[in-house]
Amino acid sequence: MNFDRALFHDISIDVLYAFLMLLFFVIVERAVTYALLGIRARRIARTLAGTLPGATAELRFEGQDILNRSLSQYAEQQRKDAMNRAHVEDLSAALFLEVDERVSARLWILDTIVTAAPLLGLLGTILGIMETFNALSSGGISDPAAVSRGIADALTATALGIGTALFGLLGHNVLHRQAEGLTEAFKGFLLRTTG
Repeated sequence: MNFDRALFHDISIDVLYAFLMLLFFVIVERAVTYALLGIRARRIARTLAGTLPGATAELRFEGQDILNRSLSQYAEQQRKDAMNRAHVEDLSAALFLEVDERVSARLWILDTIVTAAPLLGLLGTILGIMETFNALSSGGISDPAAVSRGIADALTATALGIGTALFGLLGHNVLHRQAEGLTEAFKGFLLRTTG
């Protein structure tokens, strides 16, 4: 079986560049989303801090973000009917899971790229080195400098893969910590608004 190693080497580098662009987009999108949710979470915390215990069911949560909508739904449900303890726990657990899912959306992309990028870079390097040695063995290259350039070009894939993974890992860790902070704050809000 004969296949064009140089083509697959180039494809692996192109995919790594696509990974970098996707990482950048997801990191910026999640950072902006978390910043906006953080502002809204602080507003909710200030509102709840000025409310007497037991009077939280009368609160109105304004806003179209996931935190305000979920708290509004929770307070509205408590106003509508006398909820027993089991129903309160079920509703709060369901709302928490929904908020956690929405807040953590797209973080799996970062995790996947962090895992795949070094492997794809290594594959690109192996294919590039194989192509260089294949050209050397067929007598096509007699200049040692050309061999060095071929190997250096092949190693570009490894460097790009590791760089992509490091960028993604840093972004993932920072964003994951912010997501955890937001979901923990929401859990606190649920506890404060339980009537």
